Amino acid sequence: MKKLIIVLLITFISSCGNGDGPGYQEPYNPNDDDPVLVDPLTDEEILDLTQQETFKYFWDFAGSNSGAAKERYHPNNPSDSQNVITTGGSGFGLMAILVGIERGYISQAEGLQRLNQILNFFENADRFHGAWSHWIDDASGATIPFSAQDNGGDIVETAFFVQGLICVKEYFKNGTTEEQALANQADILWKGVEWDWYTNNQNKLLWHWSPSNGFAINLELKGYNETLIAFIIGAASPDYPISADVYHQGWASNGNIVSSSSQYSIPLILDHAGIGTGPLFWAHYSYLGLNPTGLNDQYANYWDLNVNHTNINYQYCVNNPNNFADYGPDCWGLTASYTRNADGSVGYTAHDPQNDNGTISPTAAVSSIPYTPEKSLAAMHYFYENELMGPAGFYDAFNSEHDWVTERYLAIDQGPQIIMIENHRTGLLWNLFMQNEDVQNGLDALGFTY
Repeated sequence: MKKLIIVLLITFISSCGNGDGPGYQEPYNPNDDDPVLVDPLTDEEILDLTQQETFKYFWDFAGSNSGAAKERYHPNNPSDSQNVITTGGSGFGLMAILVGIERGYISQAEGLQRLNQILNFFENADRFHGAWSHWIDDASGATIPFSAQDNGGDIVETAFFVQGLICVKEYFKNGTTEEQALANQADILWKGVEWDWYTNNQNKLLWHWSPSNGFAINLELKGYNETLIAFIIGAASPDYPISADVYHQGWASNGNIVSSSSQYSIPLILDHAGIGTGPLFWAHYSYLGLNPTGLNDQYANYWDLNVNHTNINYQYCVNNPNNFADYGPDCWGLTASYTRNADGSVGYTAHDPQNDNGTISPTAAVSSIPYTPEKSLAAMHYFYENELMGPAGFYDAFNSEHDWVTERYLAIDQGPQIIMIENHRTGLLWNLFMQNEDVQNGLDALGFTY
């Protein structure tokens, strides 16, 4: 992607309380023999801008009836999937709304009203032994099948949503009468999930259950990937808990999850589902509320795990073995996102060092900021300088090899950006989630220290 030589001047309201926006820059002069690329934003300003613009995905472009997060938003075709609500992305949206309140993008009253709308929608939506489906119709709350057999409960999407519910409960539990009622509703909703049902009476968690297909998909949650949070919350459930054996025998494969492999002399620590190094969303989704700082069990130190995972992904992009255009210290990050197919069409794939076609996903580097702050900030400045900021934050993906940008958004890619930036800056969501007594009980039951 060609570097811009035109100065981008974007005016925005700083949410840090100092009121200072980007400073004035000399306009681009086409007669200048030596035009200079200028990034007018400081590190704090790029963080402010990224959070505020990304917030719009969950506020301005939410479902018209539910107020919850749409699966996707295409600015050039806003009617695309406009009724498809995503359960996991809506959990990310709950947490993003709390950031919006704290940052002053919306008032507490506005946030409370929207959160009531979302929770009322999910309270009345289809549930399957307490779990929600992957996709839900915005108008009716009915399940939209994700695939032929996936027309029931999705315990992973539900876990992502519950992570948000627990943060909402903790944020409002000591507030006004109305706020306490919202906190209680969030608490009741998540405690109605029958985590033990999704074991199918085995020492494992199964991703899906359908009233018409049962456990036919038979997809087990087995680490290491993005699903750790389902075991933590499942063990935390006071009424429908999973046993520690489900975690140790299922997720951890009786200890075989541990890896002695390294890449670029960086230890993997855990086996990444046998694929080498996984996409970076594995270091994000479970850790939006679950704080990896000081988090240990008998298998890993989860802070080291995520830092190493991020640095391996970064080092791969810097080494750039396929010689893709623009890969380097400022342009990196491979994860699941939209992608450029070989024929130039738009697809979707989980990019990682074993599945790399030259497509960079901004969410990968941005959401990794707690683990690699300097490297993530460098990438954010690069994305901004190269005009990748759209109406709801950074666009989902680009491929400089083909001068290609997809001007599209996905909830599960936008959510981790605003949340992980906030965790890096203030620890807001980490503090809320980790102070919950049920969560602490779940961590204790599985043998974690934190």
